Amino acid sequence: MATRSLWGARTKLALSATALIGGGAAANVATSDDPAMTLKLYTTVPPRLIRDAMTATAIAFDYEYSLWGLPEGSSEREKTKHEVHLRSARKLQELCFSNGGIYIKLGQHLGQLEYLVPQEYVQTMRDSMLNKCPVSSYEQVCEVVKKELGDTPDKIFAEFDPVPIASASLAQVHVARNHDGKKVAVKVQHTHMTDTAAADCATVHFIVNTLHWIFPSFDYRWLIDEMRESLPKELDFINEAQNSEKCLENFQKLSPHIAAYVYAPKVYWNLSTSKLLTMEFMDGAEVNDVKTIKRLGIRPDEVARLVSETFAEMMFKHGFVHCDPHAANLLVRPLPYSGKSILGKKKPQLILLDHGLYKELDFETRTNYAKLWKGSESDRSELQMYASQYFSQISELLRRLPRVILLMLKTNDCLRSVSNALLQVPSLETFMIIGRVSSEAVIEAKLSQKRSFLSWLSAWLDKILLEARLFTMQVALWLLQGRKSLSWRN
Repeated sequence: MATRSLWGARTKLALSATALIGGGAAANVATSDDPAMTLKLYTTVPPRLIRDAMTATAIAFDYEYSLWGLPEGSSEREKTKHEVHLRSARKLQELCFSNGGIYIKLGQHLGQLEYLVPQEYVQTMRDSMLNKCPVSSYEQVCEVVKKELGDTPDKIFAEFDPVPIASASLAQVHVARNHDGKKVAVKVQHTHMTDTAAADCATVHFIVNTLHWIFPSFDYRWLIDEMRESLPKELDFINEAQNSEKCLENFQKLSPHIAAYVYAPKVYWNLSTSKLLTMEFMDGAEVNDVKTIKRLGIRPDEVARLVSETFAEMMFKHGFVHCDPHAANLLVRPLPYSGKSILGKKKPQLILLDHGLYKELDFETRTNYAKLWKGSESDRSELQMYASQYFSQISELLRRLPRVILLMLKTNDCLRSVSNALLQVPSLETFMIIGRVSSEAVIEAKLSQKRSFLSWLSAWLDKILLEARLFTMQVALWLLQGRKSLSWRN
């Protein structure tokens, strides 16, 4: 009986989706100001909507049917749940690749939510979504360049390589030279993003809401809300260019002690629009490429420290945070115009790419977030256990949680992954750096406020005590590292 009703629900969802599209298609094409574009939407969106409906209901059906009658907490249920997670993650992966566009972005986002979704989904998406993004043809690239800049790439640029050096979910990057002979990177938005982004958002929203209506325990509406807020910003390359310049200004004004060690490519504003961005070309090693970093004469542990301090300064002092710091968006090169250190190594400079997604944090949010970043592997395992047991309650909580906190959790996971790749093990020093910067920011904010002399004195003493504690911890860490080094040599 249960199986029959679930199958009926699946059929109902698919038929509803088909009727929704088919009913108004002809009328909308006939009355549209741009009939050609409207017709294009109606030939591309319905297949995606039907794939969405069939995949979503197949996943829900698999969970309901496979787990039916298995006692909560039993080993048999846990084994079956693991198998369903894997099957469902692969179905979702196939859907993302079939539809492309924002679906790839959705898959990438799921792959970074370690605390919030089952590990089977995280691993499946992480292993595939970052390295298998769609590529637009050169003809499509020419179409975008001509529409945005008024002529074809060979006329706008002195040189333009038709083969992209990188492709992401929303755009791809080509190497070119401008007419001044400068080597540049040209980021061109995929044409299908322009054509179907809004329709895809509406489609995914419809499917997720309908799925929640049929199966109330499956509630991912919070994730769609977050994507609907962030996607328009990521699709606007003028916004990305402005973010990159603001980021560097913040380091120069608020963090001058490391401003020289953080860089973002120069923007060529005369060759940039909302769908095409021309930037200074950057050479460097990806931040997790330890072998190349060493070959450049840079110590990986210094890179790890720089990454931690850079993002801690953004989070707790600037309140303006790059929220997509995965390895492909962080490059490392030797600090220009600097010699070697006493040990014969070069100082690193961190190059930040892809500035499309930033979040602004007010003082209260920064203070509260300072309490959230602390956590061990056992803490993460416990959170994942609770996420599995109390899925519906957590889903409702996430719907109410500020989107900025979700993005900070995702950013924290990206940074932990980078640090582990550089150091091969979790680092106590990374936590010390973030702890120092977050505590300094809170204390400095207190000192800047107009208060009584006693309140000011209390904050000043807090600052002195913090420096003393950090100095003691640093000495202990040096001694511990020295002991490990000696035991390794012996």
